[in-house]
Amino acid sequence: MPFVVRDPSGQICEVHNAPNSRAREELASQDLDLRRFLSQAGGHEVQGALGDSDLGLIRVLEDLIAVLIDKRIIALTDLPEAAQHKLAHRYGLRSRLADLQGIVGDQDEILLP
Repeated sequence: MPFVVRDPSGQICEVHNAPNSRAREELASQDLDLRRFLSQAGGHEVQGALGDSDLGLIRVLEDLIAVLIDKRIIALTDLPEAAQHKLAHRYGLRSRLADLQGIVGDQDEILLP
């Protein structure tokens, strides 16, 4: 259980893993004040980092599925229909992006008329 220090207005200003001379108040990990403090003290940054990590992991999983299909370990039809549609959509988008990369020169100049 975390131990907290409160400011003169009663708001949590520090959180510690163990009690000390300043942090003597023990709170349940689900305490509303504690959760509010943690979300304001970097929780949004952690959530943002997790979101960014999720996007990267999605690409890894997509590539893994492609490798498994290419090696004939699984077939696209082995996946649920919703997953098949999502993968087909992403493959289409990635293909279009690859096509567009060919029209941009080394100096980022558009080669289309």
